This record gives sequence, C-alpha cells and structure tokens, in this order.
Amino acid sequence: MALRNKDLLGLRDVPREEIQEILTTAGQMKQFLTNNQKKTPHLQGKSIVTLFYENSTRTRMSFELASKYMSAAAANISASASSVQKGETLIDTGCTLDMMGADVIIIRHPLAGAPHLLAKHVRSSVINAGDGMNEHPTQALLDLFTMQEAFGSLEGRKVAIVGDVAHSRVARSNIWGLVTMGARPVLAAPETLIPMDMAQLGVDIDHDVDKAVRDADVVMGLRMQLERQQAGLFPSVREYTRYFALDERRLALAKPGTIVMHPGPMNRGVEMTSALADGESSRVREQVTNGLAVRMALLFLLTRRTAQ
Repeated sequence: MALRNKDLLGLRDVPREEIQEILTTAGQMKQFLTNNQKKTPHLQGKSIVTLFYENSTRTRMSFELASKYMSAAAANISASASSVQKGETLIDTGCTLDMMGADVIIIRHPLAGAPHLLAKHVRSSVINAGDGMNEHPTQALLDLFTMQEAFGSLEGRKVAIVGDVAHSRVARSNIWGLVTMGARPVLAAPETLIPMDMAQLGVDIDHDVDKAVRDADVVMGLRMQLERQQAGLFPSVREYTRYFALDERRLALAKPGTIVMHPGPMNRGVEMTSALADGESSRVREQVTNGLAVRMALLFLLTRRTAQ
C-alpha cells in the first residue's frame, strides 16, 4: 500500500489505514535494527535532505541514520550555515534542493505552516519534523508505534498526557493520531497550559493529575518548556513539580502493566522522577529505537510512492 499524499505534514487528516500501514512497516524496519542489519537496499539511488532551521538531536540524527541504513545519499543543511543567512527564502532553498534531485526534504522550522508552504513549491516529498507549536507527526507516530507494540491495539486505550500542552507540537500530533486510532487521550496540566479549544478535539481534560492517570494504559509526560516560564503561565517550577510531576505514587493509580513515555528531551525531576523514567514501566529509551524504525518506514513508503 502506498501513501495517499506525497508529503507527511501532520496527522490531522491522515486516515487510520495509512497510519496503520506506517506502523506495520515500522515493525518490519525494526526487525532489521534488532537483527543488527544496518545496510539495506530500500533507498538505493534515493537522495534525502534534512533542512533544519531549529536545533535538534534525536529527530535529525534518526532521520540521517535511517537514510544511511537504507543506502540513500543523505545530506544535512543547517540554516545557520547556509544561504538562508544571506537572505535566501524558504521557497528558493526548497526549489534549489528540488533541482538537485532531492527525493525527500525533511524540514524543521520555528514557524507553523512552513512545511506546508514548502510542499506546495517542490516536487520532492516533504516531511514535517516539527513546525512551531503546530505539529510533530513523526514523534507522534513513534509514540503510537510504541503503544501498539505494548498493547497490540490502541482501540479504547486511555492515554494520560501530562505537561505543557499549550506549547507542545508533540501533544497536538499525538491527539490527532490517538483519536484516529480509537484511543482516549486525557490531558492534565495547569489551566494556563491547556488551550481552550482542546476539548473540541475529542479529548478529556482534567486538571487533577491523579484523576487523569487513574486507570490509564499509558502515562506520557511532556517537556515543561522552562524558557517560557517568564511568561508567568505557572507560579514556579517547584510548584509545578509538586502538583503535576509524575512519580511512582501516581503511576500506582494507573492500570497494572501501564507504560511510561516521554518524547524528550526530559527535565528530570520536573516532568517526572528519574525513578519513573528509568523504571520497569518506562519505554523512554525504546521510543528512541522506535523513532528510527518509524522514520525508516516513512522514507521507504514515500519514495515507493514516487517510484510508482
């Protein structure tokens, strides 16, 4: 099965069967990783470019490794060291890469909608690796994959998402994906950190973390964006930690067998305790491996589509 669109810009309009196809393919790709097969011919002859206007470690590295593991020609462009600094526009940069034969352009940009703009002007497939506070679809897909590995199906699963929802593109993509796959997301955070329109997206909201976590199948912490603390959205980091941090006591309220997740990077001791992050229920490190498998799957499916 090929993907319907040439680009992956978000999960809002991706149908369930396509998300499942990506997750199934990711499972196949993970087999290569677990068998230590780090050179496959899936992307032989393809060119993959990462175009990052923001700093990144996990996302950028996993896309670059995914490209190289599948035998693609991979190149990275950092905006701070490119013609962007000379005044080149996003569209001009994209068109230049297009004319150089790039099959896939992976973009991270501080402005919401930038990947959508780029996709309209290039023949290459465009993957959104995070745009402003809008979406981060590949992170959500690896989260969905991690949950599906643990439970087999997401249908009816309660997923408690705790933290800075207001500034989290990860949360938005996860909400779209979870609702599409039949799960029940529950958001928990101070009122100032949950946008008013979230209730319209098919999620439950509870400002009491204990209630949100109770009987959950998945407990996910979101990074508290401390750089925004000066905006006065919550009294102090200490107070946030006291009332909203995830710990072993709160995990005990969830269902037996619940899994703990975090998209990273993590402020240890703020969003969750180290004991929880490193405990038996944690899938935080597994998420990193799954991120590589999901991005391998996406690159394969998108380039397969263009080859047909």
